[in-house]
Amino acid sequence: MTVIETNSEQETLAFGHSLGEKAKPGQVFALEGDLGVGKTVLTKGLAEGLGITEPVCSPTFTIVQIYEEGRLPLYHFDVYRIDDIEEMEEIGYEDYFYGKGVCLIEWANLVEELLPRETVHIRIEKDPERGFDYRQITVSMMEKNIPEKAAAR
Repeated sequence: MTVIETNSEQETLAFGHSLGEKAKPGQVFALEGDLGVGKTVLTKGLAEGLGITEPVCSPTFTIVQIYEEGRLPLYHFDVYRIDDIEEMEEIGYEDYFYGKGVCLIEWANLVEELLPRETVHIRIEKDPERGFDYRQITVSMMEKNIPEKAAAR
């Protein structure tokens, strides 16, 4: 587990940028945190690190936004509005999660049972006592048992 502290939107963006520069094909990032902590800011940085220059916004109403212009495709999920896990099946989540691009999933805890075994978990938290722009970003690998569907791959 790694803990990073940022004190501005620019620092959070820069951390995301470094993640994007190091990202590998098939990597999945599970992003968690309350509303307004900077999940989309970190995602914008990750996209920049992948070489994506088009504007990145949260795909709250479309569930997944695809960016293909970088060195790797970015599949940006926002599953906040998922009511039933079957909705993920309907959009073919496996093609993205187990594909050759990079997946970043906002509100990933809502689809935890679908996440691949070696997902990188990122939690962003505020601490008002440390300042309005302070963020604590915790990055961890939580290996788990391989889901049945993934085991067949």
